Amino acid sequence: MITVITGASAGIGAAAAEALAGAGHDVVLVGRSRAKLSTVADRIARVSGRRPDIATADFASFREVTRLAADLLDRYERIDVLANNAGVMSGKRRLTRDGHELMAQVNHLSPFLLTNLLLDRIVASAGRVITTSSAAARTGRLVPADLDRANRRWLAWLQYGDTKQANALFTVALARRGVAATCFHPGVVRTEFAPDSLYMKLLTVIPGAARTPEQGASTLVHLATTADGVEHTGRFFANSAPASAPNTMTDPGLAADLWDASLAATGLSARDRN
Repeated sequence: MITVITGASAGIGAAAAEALAGAGHDVVLVGRSRAKLSTVADRIARVSGRRPDIATADFASFREVTRLAADLLDRYERIDVLANNAGVMSGKRRLTRDGHELMAQVNHLSPFLLTNLLLDRIVASAGRVITTSSAAARTGRLVPADLDRANRRWLAWLQYGDTKQANALFTVALARRGVAATCFHPGVVRTEFAPDSLYMKLLTVIPGAARTPEQGASTLVHLATTADGVEHTGRFFANSAPASAPNTMTDPGLAADLWDASLAATGLSARDRN
């Protein structure tokens, strides 16, 4: 089993990689920092006896994501699991070099681009796509024509909720295309995920309020290793079980509109990917 995990240099991604390597998967660690990825790879090698491959990419750059996809397609004849785990929470509105709001690009548009570039290989491998979403998706008020909130009020948590809603709707759209796709809520996890958020910092220090990275990664591992990752395609999971989700996270029409808007934003051909 070849399993590609983005955002694997720390936190949930690193914990999931270690667990999946222990379960016999050939893990590919993806992140921005080669040094951090190498540290994780060394730790996994000590535990599992096999050193994972690593690949670098900054999801704030479509060019780097496209390069990453080409690299993965060149290196691996099959991809059994793609775990879209890379994500960011920014307290300030920032634009990427591609002109998109940072969270919109890193949390949704770049995973959308990577998945589509790898999709034929994943489907040919009877593989599955797992995306790290959040319960914050329930608060999302996504407008596909305004993914960057350029024309609406911008607040960090509003935008974050929109991007996590996008993760859920992307999962729905993939499932409607016959892909084994799921997404999940990892819970509040003690990581450096939102370093400029006082709220998140408080949650991580309150006893019992936050999970360990291993606990946060448990649903990802479950979806990568059990039939649930195939039999419940299109579903949102929490605590390794299907969870209820509002219409804003499951509406196929909204998912289709988001798909089209994402094709345009990433430069993918609608003719080749609809």
